[in-house]
Amino acid sequence: MNNKLVKVSWRPALAIILFVAFWEISTRLFSIEVWVLPAPSVIFMEMREVLPVFIPHMMSTIKLVIIGFSIGTTIGLGTATLLHHFDRIRETIYPFLIISQNIPTIVLAPLLLIWFGLGDTPKIIIISMTAFFPITVATLGGFQQTNRELIHYMKMMGATRKQLFTKLEFPHALPSIFSGIKISATYSVMTGVVAEWLGAQKGIGVFMTLAASSYRTPRVFVAIIIAMILSLLFFAFISFLERFFIKWNREEVE
Repeated sequence: MNNKLVKVSWRPALAIILFVAFWEISTRLFSIEVWVLPAPSVIFMEMREVLPVFIPHMMSTIKLVIIGFSIGTTIGLGTATLLHHFDRIRETIYPFLIISQNIPTIVLAPLLLIWFGLGDTPKIIIISMTAFFPITVATLGGFQQTNRELIHYMKMMGATRKQLFTKLEFPHALPSIFSGIKISATYSVMTGVVAEWLGAQKGIGVFMTLAASSYRTPRVFVAIIIAMILSLLFFAFISFLERFFIKWNREEVE
């Protein structure tokens, strides 16, 4: 398993190294100004310098993302469960879920600011909305893909609707559920950064805006790189939970 992982991971690692080397060489070869495109070495030095100042901004963003993502995940799972069990509600509500995703979040942002002010509430709502839809759709799809023969067999054995859901449909849908959660986790970090552009005192988005307004491009790249790292870590954490819960579920079934 480890050998296979090493064989798979060395290619993207090599690609990243080559890309960074090409970037470094190009900025030096063509004498590109730092405020236009800083070299990776300059960004790294800037990161070391601003890290103590940057940490409070990063922690503020992480707090918003965790709260918004948790709310979106909870509502998404609950909505998918409700739509799965009640066909008429699904036929009525599902089209509105699709339509809601055609409204850009940035368009709703001014209204949320008017309704809820400049605090954390509008940002949490935006993050929750971003996390909600992928989880709802993926979970509902997972429920509907349950093996019909197994459902028929359990009904013949006298299983109740609750037992069908808890013993068969929900465990069967776990891979789909975690697929939606992983997508939402990645989007939530970026959405949190963008949401902070709307007005905040701290956060990666605030740090990025201040750096961009003063043409301190290396700091903008520091914020971008940290946001990407946070997204990857969030994704990796969800992937770990996925392996744990699916393995645990299989052991329970066996």
